[in-house]
Parts: sequence; structure tokens; C-alpha cells
Amino acid sequence: MKKLLSLIALGAALSFNASAQTPPAAAAAPAEKAPSAQQSKMKTCNADPKAKELKGDERKAFMKECLSANKQEKQQTKMKTCNADPKAKELKGDARKAFMKECLSNKAA
Repeated sequence: MKKLLSLIALGAALSFNASAQTPPAAAAAPAEKAPSAQQSKMKTCNADPKAKELKGDERKAFMKECLSANKQEKQQTKMKTCNADPKAKELKGDARKAFMKECLSNKAA
């Protein structure tokens, strides 16, 4: 009987000690981060069948063009947004240039 109680006490002590040192499962496994915009663009450009056929400098040139295409689209979207602003429609000459420069330089658009 003493051996049984000793084994139970030892088992309880070991399980308590082990659980105190082991971090919770949620903290042990880091959550996967969502891919950044650049990573998403890279994935899209790499998935292009044309990219799979190219090698070396041709591939580099294709990837550069593919990745910069998105920047051009954003700039065009900004231009449309700034031109559609009622304030832009009222302005002429240097005042309009200044407004457009400020509007296009805003990162939020």
C-alpha cells in the first residue's frame, strides 16, 4: 500500500512539474502571418506561365516588369481620384498643379 501511495504521489508531482514548465499549446505554436503585399505580388508573378519558361536575365526583366505593373496601376488610380476631386475641377494653372502634386504625393490614396 505504501508503494502504491508513493507511486501516485510521485506521478502527481511529476505531472504537476511537467505542466508548470510546458507552455500552453497556443503560445507554443506561433500563428502564421498573412503574406505581405510584396510576397503576394511575387507569388502572382511567379505563377505566370511565361515566368516558368524564362531563365536568367530574361526572367529578371520579366519579374521586374511584372512587379512594377502594380505600381503603375496604383499611380493611375491616384490620378483618377485626384482628378475627380471637386476642388481639382475648380482650379486652373499653377494652383491646379500644386493641388495635384499634393494629392498625388499622399500615401493614403
